[in-house]
Amino acid sequence: METAVQTFGLWSILPPLIAITLALWTRQVFMALAVGIWFGYMIMAGWHPLTGTLDTINSFVTVLTDTSNARMVMFSLIIGPLIALVQRSGGVEGFVGHILKFLERSSAKHSAKGNRKIVESLAAVTGLLIFIESNISLFTVGTLYRPVFDKMKIPREKLAYITDSTSAPSNILMPFNAWGAFIMTLLVIYTTGPDKVFDNEFEVLVKSIAYNFYPMLTVALIFVVIWSGKDVGDMKKAETRALETGKILRDGAVPMMDDSVSMLEAKNGVPHRAFNMLIPIASMVALVPTFLVYTGWGEAVKIAATEAAASGQDPVRGMALAGKALSEGSGSAAVLYAVIFAIFIAMVLYRAQGIMKITEMVDLSLKAMAGMVNVAILAVLAFALNAMCKEIGTGNFVAGIVSGTIPAGFIPALIFIIAGFIGFSTGTSWGTFSIMIAVAVPIAANVEGVNLYMAVAAALGGGVFGDHCSPTSDTTIIASMATANDHIDHVRTQIPYALIAGGGAVIMYLVLGFMGV
Repeated sequence: METAVQTFGLWSILPPLIAITLALWTRQVFMALAVGIWFGYMIMAGWHPLTGTLDTINSFVTVLTDTSNARMVMFSLIIGPLIALVQRSGGVEGFVGHILKFLERSSAKHSAKGNRKIVESLAAVTGLLIFIESNISLFTVGTLYRPVFDKMKIPREKLAYITDSTSAPSNILMPFNAWGAFIMTLLVIYTTGPDKVFDNEFEVLVKSIAYNFYPMLTVALIFVVIWSGKDVGDMKKAETRALETGKILRDGAVPMMDDSVSMLEAKNGVPHRAFNMLIPIASMVALVPTFLVYTGWGEAVKIAATEAAASGQDPVRGMALAGKALSEGSGSAAVLYAVIFAIFIAMVLYRAQGIMKITEMVDLSLKAMAGMVNVAILAVLAFALNAMCKEIGTGNFVAGIVSGTIPAGFIPALIFIIAGFIGFSTGTSWGTFSIMIAVAVPIAANVEGVNLYMAVAAALGGGVFGDHCSPTSDTTIIASMATANDHIDHVRTQIPYALIAGGGAVIMYLVLGFMGV
């Protein structure tokens, strides 16, 4: 039997095109992905409606028979309890309380202009440090710094920009969170089977960070704007208005309510202690590499023994063996184990302090898991779309066209631009990831001269770029809510900065692409 590309040819690109078109038209990513998957299996079933439909249903079951996929779906659900427990314990409030004390101590030592820069910088740093979950970052920075910004007559538009532009970039650049886990769910399909591209999805994710230029430039631009005092577009008008009139909102602005979608409040009467947030999160971060070594140890020992037998030397031991185990470990298993242990650590910590009873924490965890169902469903749809595209040969067919018509140097920049367009139109970076990774990885694997890590980074950075510019993005909306800002004002003031960082990313992809990096 011939390959999928030879069998289905041009038909192989229609399912993802249908998914993209529907996503752009309806802004319903779940439905768009499901229809695209169904259309793909209809093609492979020879347009037999019953067979194609049943194959589509079975594909959702099949992807969950893969242990890595199942682990990632579980992680998508149980990250919710860790977030809820940390919030309910008063850990977030305790953490930000230390920042407020620092503000009080430093305010008497600097001019009003200097204090503005310090406050804005602290808001940005806070957003970057809370990388465990984007909504925690948005709500924490927005609700904490809003009264401080208002007191200093800093426009709400600036707070919304800082809040929004530190949330997603910190999450995408730090692999130890739900974002990293979800991305690994999209990459894990390329670690096994006849079309295997790489050995370890975690390694690919980590190495792609070095090429994820958009979030890097976005973060750098924030501090350039803060410390230079130079603003552009509508943000410059907002700063002038606040400086001359003291108005933190423009006349006629309609600030979004921030009390309808808010961070879970700390339990009444509990002390706000920063270590109640830092210990569970730090434990999770530290346990990920620990469990990578654990899960990869057996394979590393086998590889070391084989290499030693072939070379006639003693097998490697100690740190060298741990390094091999780290690269051979299961990323999906390590992340799942780490978050489960972090939840256990959090529960023991909070019970020992008398903050919450075990039954209370279990009930809270179950409710939090229910709130993560949409993420789990999106993960399953993403698995199924990736599996279908691989089976029908979409990526290989597109790679064949690109390799003959588009120079390899253009491809990373092109991936970034397409991902940005999809992210802007659909308002979701995760939905964009699920569509673009299925094409970017096979292209990088089959087109000579395309850096795999750069292609993955371009797909991820482009999704965040489009999400930053989109007025329908959930993170953009939540940023407006958390900062009590007019939503359209937030979009209009943030887009120029997103375009500057996005343009810089395109230039860097073109330069490195044609340099053959």
